[in-house]
Amino acid sequence: MKAIGYKENLPIEDVNSLQDIELNTPKAAGRDILVEIKAISVNPADYKVRAGMPVEGDDWKVIGWDATGIVKEIGEDVSLFKVGDEVWYAGDFTRQGSYAQYQVVDERIVGKKPSSLSFPEAAALPLTSLTAYELLFDRLQVSKDDASKSILVIGAAGGVGSILVQLAKKLTKLNIIGTASREETTDWLKELGADAVINHRNKLSEEFEKYNLAAPDYIVSLNATEQHADEIVKVIKPQGRFGFIDDPKTFNVMPFKLKSVSTHWEFMFTRSMFQTEDMIEQHHILNEVSSLIDNGTIKTTLGENFGVINAENLRKAHAFLETGKAKGKIVLEGF
Repeated sequence: MKAIGYKENLPIEDVNSLQDIELNTPKAAGRDILVEIKAISVNPADYKVRAGMPVEGDDWKVIGWDATGIVKEIGEDVSLFKVGDEVWYAGDFTRQGSYAQYQVVDERIVGKKPSSLSFPEAAALPLTSLTAYELLFDRLQVSKDDASKSILVIGAAGGVGSILVQLAKKLTKLNIIGTASREETTDWLKELGADAVINHRNKLSEEFEKYNLAAPDYIVSLNATEQHADEIVKVIKPQGRFGFIDDPKTFNVMPFKLKSVSTHWEFMFTRSMFQTEDMIEQHHILNEVSSLIDNGTIKTTLGENFGVINAENLRKAHAFLETGKAKGKIVLEGF
């Protein structure tokens, strides 16, 4: 089968950073399904792993954690899917990724693809939907019925933010404050349902004062957490909850003590990496999001389609994603 992989951690400008390769097609066994991949999307996790995770031995490393496709084969213990089903998933950090024509994945972290979306439209959503949903409801334990609370989403116009704002708007009664720094992304957030948008290039506390905004009960930081840490402490409501997903080089929780703020780190791959008892929750989340899309409650966050799935186009996608200027998600489709 065709695949795209790497053997060395190289800058994306190097043609060897991602290469077109041929690998044996894997076989499904146990609770695994074999998926013929139709479309994928790229995430910050892709370029972070490509640049920083060494390859053991002489094997190729295939990355990618967002895919849509068709079930071609099922393991002997599979009960959730059958051959021919259209599926979507984010996959498992410890296994080969979705930059390939075929991929095996545990059925418990796979959902039914939204029937109203094309394969590339749907490919924009699995990883970000899982991350956003888990962050809101598993980590921060946001109430779906309390209309008295508010949430600040830092870096809200990116992939995770674009779906998190929609989920918060449609599934909760939260007042939603997003951050953006450009007119284009500000308009995008308002379209998705943000009640207010402030500029994260300015001090958050000054923006809150400028627009007379109340201290948020919840703060979600999706990027540049280290840069905003002091301001987060200033603006969050006492006894609030703070969640983040990025990888600050340093993070000091001590300043949160005076306000009794709880901190939560969301990593979407935890359930599959550790085979947790509730691993199948990701199957349920993906199916719920699929239903929300098909009934028109939320929409795809596709930003740009970079064309066919090959090394050249994936290098372009990584390079653009590394600029931090992407709006929505970058997808690729077909081989």
